[in-house]
Amino acid sequence: MNRITQCMHGRGTVSGVMRHRHKPQAEVPGNFLAFSENYRPVVFWNLTNRCNLSCTHCYSKSGPGKTAVCELTTAEALKVIDDLADMGVPLILFTGGEPLMRKDIWELAQYAGNRGLRMALSTNGTLITPDIARRIKESGIEYAGISLDGARAETHDRFRNSPGAFGQTLNAFAACREADLRCGVRVTLTKENCRELEALVDLSLSLGASRFCLYWLVPTGRGSDSYARLQLDRNEVTPALDLLYRKAKETDPAAMEFLTVDAPQDAIHLLASMEKDGSEDLADARRLLESLKGGCSAGTRVANIDAQGNVYPCQFARSPEFLAGNIRDRPFSGIWSDGTNPVLAQFRNKDARFGGRCGACSYRDLCGGGCRVRAHAADGDFLAEDPFCFLGTDNSGDPG
Repeated sequence: MNRITQCMHGRGTVSGVMRHRHKPQAEVPGNFLAFSENYRPVVFWNLTNRCNLSCTHCYSKSGPGKTAVCELTTAEALKVIDDLADMGVPLILFTGGEPLMRKDIWELAQYAGNRGLRMALSTNGTLITPDIARRIKESGIEYAGISLDGARAETHDRFRNSPGAFGQTLNAFAACREADLRCGVRVTLTKENCRELEALVDLSLSLGASRFCLYWLVPTGRGSDSYARLQLDRNEVTPALDLLYRKAKETDPAAMEFLTVDAPQDAIHLLASMEKDGSEDLADARRLLESLKGGCSAGTRVANIDAQGNVYPCQFARSPEFLAGNIRDRPFSGIWSDGTNPVLAQFRNKDARFGGRCGACSYRDLCGGGCRVRAHAADGDFLAEDPFCFLGTDNSGDPG
C-alpha cells in the first residue's frame, strides 16, 4: 500500500511511527499500523463468495450463482475471531463477495468488537440503505470502503454488470454520511475508466469520502480473464500517478487521503515527484518507505482467509500454489507463526534473487520487487520480474 498523502504531508508522522514501532498493535493508532514492526497481519476475510453483482474484474469470481455451501459456519467464524483476538491482529476487513449478504455479519461484527478487534468493511455499496448504514455503525465497524469504478453511470454499471448500480452506490455514500460512518472510495483503474480518474477524485470529494484508494488490476479470479484487455501499460500508469500526486498535493489531508494498492513500485514515482518539487517532507517520506523493508505486505502485514477457511498471503495470492493452510485443520495463528510454512516463507524472504529488471533494479530495497502474484501469473516463476512495473527497461531502475 503506497500512502501518498501520509508521505506528502508527513510532518510528525515519522516521530509518531518511531514512537509506536515496538508497541503491541492494539496500542498503535490506525494511521501508523502500516509501519509497525509487529507482523501480526491485517486480515482480509472473505466471509462469502455470494454477491448480488458479477463484476468483470472480481478477484474471487463471486456472484449471484454462488451458494453458502462449504462456507465457514457461524460457530467456526466465531472461533476464528477468538483466535485473531488472542493473537492481537490490528484489524479485520470483512469482504466478499458481498459481505452484507451473510446474515450473521452483525453477530460476527459485534462479537469481534467485544473481543477488542478493530473492523472495516469492503462492499459494493448497493445494499447499503440508511438502515443498513446505521446497523454497520452500531455493530462496531469503523469504516466502509465502497467500490466506485466510474465517474459516470455508464462506466461503473458496465464494470459491475448491473444497470442502476451507480445510483445505488452514490446513495450508499449518502447513507453512510447520515449515519456518521466513515467511508471511502475503492477504484480499480483499467483502460476502460482511466480517463475518468480526475472526475472520480472530484466525485469522491463531493461524496464525503475520507479515502481514495486506487487498486491496480491483478490477474486473479475473473480479473485473470480480462487482464490482458483491461490492464494499463506504462504510458498510462505514469500519467495516472502524476494526477494522483497533483490531487493529493491540492487536497487538504484532513478531507481525503490518497493511496494506491498492489504496486509497491508506486513509491518510487512518489519520491521522484517530491524530489522534483523540492518537498520539505521528502526525507521523512523516504524514511517511512524504507521502514517497510520491501514494499509488499503479503505474508507479513497482510493475510487472507477465504469463505471456506483457506489461508493465503494476501487476497490476490489465491491460486493453489499460494495456499498456506486451512483454519479447519489448524488455527490461523498456528499457520501464521509456522516458520517452516513454504508459502509464507517465500513471501517473507526479502533477500530472494529476483530475475529480469527486478533483479537488477536499484530500487529493490524500497519496492521489494513489486507484486509477486503478477510475476507468477506471467510465466509461473515466483521470482520473475513484475511485468506491471513502469520503471525503465534498461535494468537501471530509472523511470522510463
